[in-house]
Amino acid sequence: MNSGLCRHMSIQAVSRHLNIRWDTINNIDKAYLEKTLPALEPEHLKDLKYIGVDEVARAKGHNYMTVIYDMVKGHLIGVETGRTADVFSAFLKIIPKEITEKIEAVAMDMSPSYQKSVREMLPNADMVFDRFHVIKNFSNVIKNQRRIEFRKANAAGKNLLKGSHYLLLKNKQKLTEKQSGQLENILNENQNLNILYLMKEQLQALWDNTEVNAMKSELELWCSIAEQTKMTYLKTFAKSLKKNKDGICNYAKHQLTSARIEAGNVSIGLIRKRARGIRDTDYFKLKIRQTSIPDEQSMFYFGQNLTH
Repeated sequence: MNSGLCRHMSIQAVSRHLNIRWDTINNIDKAYLEKTLPALEPEHLKDLKYIGVDEVARAKGHNYMTVIYDMVKGHLIGVETGRTADVFSAFLKIIPKEITEKIEAVAMDMSPSYQKSVREMLPNADMVFDRFHVIKNFSNVIKNQRRIEFRKANAAGKNLLKGSHYLLLKNKQKLTEKQSGQLENILNENQNLNILYLMKEQLQALWDNTEVNAMKSELELWCSIAEQTKMTYLKTFAKSLKKNKDGICNYAKHQLTSARIEAGNVSIGLIRKRARGIRDTDYFKLKIRQTSIPDEQSMFYFGQNLTH
């Protein structure tokens, strides 16, 4: 088989070209990656200061995995099957204790299972709940409240709100002049959406703080304002912020973002999209490892229609 040719063709294309079963080509690529990818060896890790952890799925709702990164060097250091506290804890147990004791912080979402692992396995590390997930959750508040306002509106109000969700979610400086005008009309006509938009800007400003206590004070004030409204989704979100305020405000101490995690998730998402579903979890883990090494090539790239 001409591997040079294969590197530029999808598995399905190679299968058709050589008249070999799709599964056979899949297994060849899997064996190639197993042989050529550098091993992930957490037992040999050194000098970890900041790590990041997140969950990814092989397909929507199927076979979740835990991915772990060295947030300073940007390296993928672990891909484990499952997303429970036990899975993350088992990975951390492999790392030498003298290394885990020096980990200062873990970038993560507000997953209770990962929090449990950090508390038990990394007692010296702060949890840093990243800005991306907090703002994403608040975007869901805006979307849900917009639906409520749409249902309550008269015909003219519905026409004003139709197709407006992206205006409410985008930052003002990224809107065109026409879009800015549309947004201004919406905010002038709808008090609840106006409140949410102003609170979105204030929430984003929290991450300008460089002192933990100052950030906590601003967060508590933000939550108290939210609690005085009559918007149920907003109140529920504020309750979650208060519950997790230590992890959110630890950002001011460490200035740790989830940028590396999100970059990895984009690459993983592209694998899923191009493959349109991957049945082999071990193969998917190999493809995740491959994306973390830009110069490493599989024998085959993931083109479209890769499911058999």
